[in-house]
Amino acid sequence: MAGKTKTNGKPFGISDKLGYMFGDFGNDFTFMLSSMFMMKFYTDVMGVAPAIVGALMMLARFVDAVTDVTMGQIVDRSKPTKDGKFKPWIRRMCGPLGVSAFLIFQSGFSGMPMGFKIFWMFFTYLLWGSVFYTSVNIPYGSMASAVSADPDDRAQLSTFRTIGATLASLVIGTGTPLVAYEVVDGVTVLTGSRMTVIAGVFAVCGIICHLLCFYLTTERVEVPQNTSKLNIGAMLKSIITNRSLLGIIAAAILLLLGMLGMSGMAPYVFPVYYNSGSAQSMSSLASNLAVLFICAPFAAKIAAKVGKKEMSVVSCLFGAAVWIVCLIVRPDNPMVFVAFYTVSYIGLGTFNTVIWAMITDVIDDAEVKNGVREDGTIYSVYSFARKLGQALSSGMIGGLMTMIGYSDAVAANPSAYPEVLNNIFNLSCIIPAIGLLAVALALLFIYPLTKSKVESNVAELARRRKEKR
Repeated sequence: MAGKTKTNGKPFGISDKLGYMFGDFGNDFTFMLSSMFMMKFYTDVMGVAPAIVGALMMLARFVDAVTDVTMGQIVDRSKPTKDGKFKPWIRRMCGPLGVSAFLIFQSGFSGMPMGFKIFWMFFTYLLWGSVFYTSVNIPYGSMASAVSADPDDRAQLSTFRTIGATLASLVIGTGTPLVAYEVVDGVTVLTGSRMTVIAGVFAVCGIICHLLCFYLTTERVEVPQNTSKLNIGAMLKSIITNRSLLGIIAAAILLLLGMLGMSGMAPYVFPVYYNSGSAQSMSSLASNLAVLFICAPFAAKIAAKVGKKEMSVVSCLFGAAVWIVCLIVRPDNPMVFVAFYTVSYIGLGTFNTVIWAMITDVIDDAEVKNGVREDGTIYSVYSFARKLGQALSSGMIGGLMTMIGYSDAVAANPSAYPEVLNNIFNLSCIIPAIGLLAVALALLFIYPLTKSKVESNVAELARRRKEKR
C-alpha cells in the first residue's frame, strides 16, 4: 500500500534539510571514528594484531545480517505515532548508541591480558554496531521517503545527508589527528588516553545531533503499519530478484571498499610512511571541503540533467584514474599526496552525494513492481550491504597489513622497515583505485535505474496515488 501525503502540517523546507543533515552528522560521529581509528587504536595502543581486528569487523557483519533485517521488519511493522513512524526510534536509541561507542576506546585496559582486550573489543564493537547503531540508522535512512514524496525534495535530503557526513568527517578526520597524535623521539604515535577522551566527546556530540534531527524534521508521508504475515521466503525472493537493489548493493559495498580503504590506510600512510600526522589532518580537511564546495552544490544539479547513474559512473572512473597516476608518480612530499587524495575524493564524493537519493529510487522501483511500500526492509538490506563493505574494507586492510609485516614495532620505528613502508604506500593507492573502478562497472552493468526509468517510476506512483484519493 502506498503512503499518503498529509494535507496539514508545515511544508517541506530548510528545517527538514538541516534536521536530516544533523542525523547523519550524529551517525558518523561514531561510524567514522570507528572506521578511521579503531584498527589503529587496537593495533598501536592495545597491541592487538591487525588481522584479529579485521576479523572482528568482518564477523560483526554476519551478526548484522540478522539485526539489520530484523530492525527493518520492526520498523515496517511498528505503528505510526504523533511524531511519525521512524523518528521516535532515533530519540529512543541515540543515548545507548553514544555510550556503546565510547566504551570501544578504553585505553585504561591496555595493560590487561590479551584475552581480555580481545573480548572487550568484540563485546563493545558488536554492542555498538550490530545493536545500537542499527537501531538508529535503519529508521533514520528509512525516514527520507516519509519526509517528502517529491523526488526533488529527496535529492535535497540526500545532498544534506552528505553534507552532514562530510561535516562529521571534517571534524573527526581533521581534528582527531591533531589531538590524538604526539611525537615521541621523532616518531608520530597515537596516544591512547587522548583517544578515550575524544571518543567521549564525540559520543555526546552524536547524541545532540540525533536529538536535533528528531526535533527539526517532519514526517509528511503517512507510511502505514505493515500487518501482512511475515514470509521470509517471499521476502528473500523479492530481494534477490530486485535488480536495482542488487545493483545499488554491489555499488555500495565496492564504494565502501574504496572510500574506507582510503580513510583506513590514512593512519598508516601519513604518520608511518610520511611521518606526518598533520598531513593526515590536512587530507581530511581538503577532501571534505572539496565535497562541501564542489560535490554538494553541483552533484544534484548535474544528476538532474544527465541522471544519477550516468553521472556516478563517470565520477568513479575519474577517481580511480587519479589513484593510478599517484601510484606511478609516487610523490615524496606528503602534501602532494594530499593533493592526489583530495582530487580523487571529488570523484568519490560526487557519487556519494546522490547515493541516498538512489536508494529512494530503488524503493520506488520495488513499489512499482510489487505494489507494497517496504522502506524499512529495503533500507535495512542496503544498510547491511554498507556495513558489509565497511567490514570487508577493515578485514582486507587488517589482513593486508599483517601480510606485509606491519605491527606496533613498525609504528615505533618505521625507518627500520623500508619494505613495509613501500608496501603501505602501494596499498594506499591500489585499494581505492580498484574499489572505484569496480563501483563504476557495477553501476554500468548491474544497476538499471537510468534517468528515464526513474522518471517513469515517479510518474507511475503519482498516478496510483491520485487514483486512491
